[in-house]
Amino acid sequence: MPEPDLNLLFALDALLTEKNVTRAARSLHLSASAMSRTLARLRAVTGDPLLVRAGRHMVLTPYADEIRERTQNIVHDARSLLRPSMAVPDFSTLRRTLKIRANEAFVEAFGAPLIAEVTALAPLVRLHFSSKPEKNPEYLRNGSADLEIGVLEEMGPEIRVQALFRDRYLGVVRKGHPLEMTQEVTIGQYAASGHVATPHGRQIIDSLDAAIALEGLERTTVAIVPGFPAALAVARASDLVALLPASFMNTQHAASVYSFELPVATDGFTVSQMWHPRLENDPVHRWFRQLVLKICRQRVPF
Repeated sequence: MPEPDLNLLFALDALLTEKNVTRAARSLHLSASAMSRTLARLRAVTGDPLLVRAGRHMVLTPYADEIRERTQNIVHDARSLLRPSMAVPDFSTLRRTLKIRANEAFVEAFGAPLIAEVTALAPLVRLHFSSKPEKNPEYLRNGSADLEIGVLEEMGPEIRVQALFRDRYLGVVRKGHPLEMTQEVTIGQYAASGHVATPHGRQIIDSLDAAIALEGLERTTVAIVPGFPAALAVARASDLVALLPASFMNTQHAASVYSFELPVATDGFTVSQMWHPRLENDPVHRWFRQLVLKICRQRVPF
């Protein structure tokens, strides 16, 4: 049997990514007519239409949607394999923006020392932190994020993961709160207080509430706020109790509030950094990952 034309893979990747013959042609520096002929060849070799018209647009067939991610990964691997190995860059002149998805608590706890270290070593490198309202591997896959930092959930089998540190939740109240006056916060005192909550750590919060329920008690959540910094601000200015990560409280915030161990045992959690395999051997990305690991381990031993 004749060998398949592997050049078709690059055209297939462009078509499945752009979902448009003209844009796919432009991305590969081809004419629209040449790309149309290539699409016809791809339809012949795959036995599938791949792209079909839907009104004024084109959409992927179920088969095309199924192979889109595999095609993208194969093309990325092929380009990496055929690209000359990158030498260690000159960090003093390196210009690059690294895009990191992380919640506000991580940025508050680790952002300043990480930025300072990067600026000292590579003054022209810029860090772009963005929030992560949801965990979605597509940001890493499509290159809109270089690194994601957080608690690992299902991110896809190809995503690379490195543990940064172990963390746990603490109870946090304002200075002078009645709970600060007790030598050890009991489960009854904890449950009787009003609470401010965040959407994070749902599994741990559920196990905490289950343990409280076994004592015939129930917590009252008075307010839900978007993130840990907002929960801290509310707790500092009210009688509500916040549930916050110990790593977040290991900052300048510690002096302004009272933190205490929870009255029931809860599981800790691991904070990791995650990236797409196409960046595995990129020297700048590898350098940055090592820097993130170093800063985290300095502040929170694993």
